[in-house]
Amino acid sequence: MKLFSARLSFPLLLLLLVGLLLAPYFQQMASASAFCDGKCEVRCSKAGVQDRCLKYCGICCAECNCVPSGTYGNKDECPCYRDMYTGEGKRRRSKCP
Repeated sequence: MKLFSARLSFPLLLLLLVGLLLAPYFQQMASASAFCDGKCEVRCSKAGVQDRCLKYCGICCAECNCVPSGTYGNKDECPCYRDMYTGEGKRRRSKCP
């Protein structure tokens, strides 16, 4: 019975250790997500297609860690957000709302 108990406790101990090591990472991701969600709600509050605006604003915020203030313009406040583009040639346009 002791052998079975030792075999079972090692994986559980390892899982607990991995969980403790990754906890700060997941906490940081959750706080960044909350930051982006709040900023993007303000940014997209007057958008015609809100779900699309929120999707792309969230993508841009996750990469740049900032969202310009207001509902339109002010992209100079966040150069990374301003400089993200999608498409090529004549179809090139800003990715971030």
